[in-house]
Amino acid sequence: MSSPAVLDASIAAPPSRCAVSPRARHLYFKLMSDPGAAAVAAQAFLREQIDAVRDIPADLPDTPAALAAWMRDRVDAVGLQYRDYLAARKNGAPRRYFGSRAHALYFLKGVAPTKLVDGAWLYGLLRQWANPDVRPLIRTYLEELGDGVPGKNHVTLYRKLLATHGCEGWEQLPEHHFVQGAIQLALAHNAGQFLPEIVGYNLGYEQLPLHLLVSAYELNELGIDPYYFTLHVTVDNAASGHAHKAVQALERLLPQVGDRAAFWRRVLDGYRLNEPGASTTSVIAEFDLQDELVRILAAKSTVGRNLHSDYCRVGGRAVNDWLSDPAQIPAFLAALQSAGWISRGEDPGNSRFWRLVSGERAEMFGVFSAYELEVLHDWIADGQGETSRRVPSHRARQRALDNLGQQEPRGPQPERGLIRRHAHEDEGTDNELRVLEQRIAGAANKQEAMEVLRELMGPAQHHTAPGLMATRMFARLLDA
Repeated sequence: MSSPAVLDASIAAPPSRCAVSPRARHLYFKLMSDPGAAAVAAQAFLREQIDAVRDIPADLPDTPAALAAWMRDRVDAVGLQYRDYLAARKNGAPRRYFGSRAHALYFLKGVAPTKLVDGAWLYGLLRQWANPDVRPLIRTYLEELGDGVPGKNHVTLYRKLLATHGCEGWEQLPEHHFVQGAIQLALAHNAGQFLPEIVGYNLGYEQLPLHLLVSAYELNELGIDPYYFTLHVTVDNAASGHAHKAVQALERLLPQVGDRAAFWRRVLDGYRLNEPGASTTSVIAEFDLQDELVRILAAKSTVGRNLHSDYCRVGGRAVNDWLSDPAQIPAFLAALQSAGWISRGEDPGNSRFWRLVSGERAEMFGVFSAYELEVLHDWIADGQGETSRRVPSHRARQRALDNLGQQEPRGPQPERGLIRRHAHEDEGTDNELRVLEQRIAGAANKQEAMEVLRELMGPAQHHTAPGLMATRMFARLLDA
């Protein structure tokens, strides 16, 4: 999934984006917790974003009839660019996106507000499940939800990826990181008013971008599971996947009698809605290792400024004194180096400060998350990170596990009937699942049953055990 841009945007500096609404984060969380109360604000937000991007050129063809050829040309262009990237890497070029594991994990965290509502813009269309013209978009939404299979649900996969690498705290990211997620959620809960815009947004988001291929390749190199990203490479394909369904849906929904030109103009508005806020390349470009370490230590200082003993001194000052003002963190880092606590440009294991925080028997074990330790490690190593610590690729580790017979299962687990839960759903939800089963069995008709299921398939619930089961049931009943 992507923004509309085909060519690999430069990441030398964050690209100029549209003005950011100061209420994007607030709206994001309100739409996740109480969408009914935020309906009016969501509509106003969407209109504001549409107005802000209306003058941005869209690379769509002049007429919908040319969309299929346009999509094929895009795929060819991306394929050629990716081939050139691979050839350059084979000839010794460095990674294009991620200078280190810390940089890659920063990216995973930075795009979390968007990835954790993956597919949300299509949710509101579930109400139209009986309309065959909307069916391609509903199918896309069900596939975003993994058809109810936990190992394929996109949000479940991303939550696991964040947890694996200690990428907590994304809720406090700067405002522009929440704009795309807020747009998706606003579309999710206003499908009746913004159908053409949803069609256009989906058309842009589901095209295969170069950055998806490059990100997956480099994440694997750095020992980070790229499955979430490679899954999107396959499901978004132009032959039968989401990109194809996006064009198919537009062709079906274009008015046959109404004002086709007006509908197309609104599709263009929706297509441009992919532009505001943080993007993959802008998040990658904004990373600065020093600044990120300072930010992490400043956040820690609010808790740790009174917890060190008086004999803990650096540069003639107590550690508590250094931590009393977050603005002193850069000077504190310099003092740690001057005092010999940190030896930059060397294996971090040579630094006393690193030994204090890393390892199960370290005196400060648990103070820093896995992500924070990665940032500290790479800052101390100062460009020597990959020579001081060789990290096997993710696929190499998986092959090693395969050889030991320890490969974790991934993908669909065997079904045990229409609504039976999967083996790795929480055992504690048994009662909830039985109640849902009873509600569906007691529904007066299919319409009532589908409405009960739809309510559990929203952006905030679909990755829960009841939401996953509801998705499986909805998918089965859709064509029944």
